[in-house]
Amino acid sequence: MTYDPTGHLLLTPIDRDAPTRVRRLRQLGLGERAEPAFDDFAHRLAEVTRAPYSMVNFIDENQQFFAGLHTPTGNHSGEQLDAATAATGADVSRFMARDHGYCPHVVVRRKALVLEDVCDYPRFAGNPVVDEIGIRSYLGAPLIDRTGIALGTICVVDTEPRPWGRAGLETIKALAAELAEQIHHREDSAI
Repeated sequence: MTYDPTGHLLLTPIDRDAPTRVRRLRQLGLGERAEPAFDDFAHRLAEVTRAPYSMVNFIDENQQFFAGLHTPTGNHSGEQLDAATAATGADVSRFMARDHGYCPHVVVRRKALVLEDVCDYPRFAGNPVVDEIGIRSYLGAPLIDRTGIALGTICVVDTEPRPWGRAGLETIKALAAELAEQIHHREDSAI
């Protein structure tokens, strides 16, 4: 794991499984292009959780790729992640640096993560997405492949604190398992 030398806060976890994940993603044909099915899943995820933003996220050694993306405007480019993005001039697309956001933590931990208000957690409050994009709330779960590899995540975010609670945690975990099963079915159909 890497630490901020001035504050000793956890920044981005070291991901020893990244090379194996990348090989598996390439084998599945995932993580290099946006797919309407993943955009549809992200839209459904946003509806179920009533979150303004949702993603199907695959992570490699250097970056995150939103193969599925939902924004309130229905714009799948990600350029309008929130008003703060336009105000700060930050360009959020379907790609995001690996050290931005919380999904890399979910992938390495292999467990869901609930942050009702990221500012309540010093180790997460300093993440660049807080100041650059305005993220205040996060709910994400890993996409665990049948081979045991965490391929990426599904997540929802908001620019306001959200009381996700136990219901939100159970929902995100169930939807991650559902999408993992869809990925397995897709692989089986391709054979």
